[in-house]
Amino acid sequence: MQKGKVSKEKPKEVEEKDRAKDQAAAQLSSIREMVNALNEAGDNPKKQEEAERAIQEDPLSVEVRNGWSTPGDKDGQKPSEFSILLCTGGPAVRILGDLDEHGEPESATIEYQDWFTPWVEFRLDPEEEADVLTYARQFYFTD
Repeated sequence: MQKGKVSKEKPKEVEEKDRAKDQAAAQLSSIREMVNALNEAGDNPKKQEEAERAIQEDPLSVEVRNGWSTPGDKDGQKPSEFSILLCTGGPAVRILGDLDEHGEPESATIEYQDWFTPWVEFRLDPEEEADVLTYARQFYFTD
């Protein structure tokens, strides 16, 4: 680079973060389309089943875990958190959230990352957060 000239190239870390953030935005857009189809299905059982199936077949994996508990405590065996992996590799996107005492999602956030970078929360407005929560509520997290 010549002295006095400014490089317009982004550092690699910024490019990777932008790429991962762009993937998170694309996943959010897809989620919102599927939730919109679910909402528009209304009382039409066939359309509702199609919309639910589209959501349930979308993620790569759905996982749960429970928090700290005393050994032998039966209540401690209930899952308290969930993770829905939407895509992996570089970049990866997932939904994380908390489950209530009935195993229903009560919160949901989107996180993204690229190779060798930590997970970063993707900021959602209240309407987007509601759609992500509706998406997450289409899955069963308990036996």
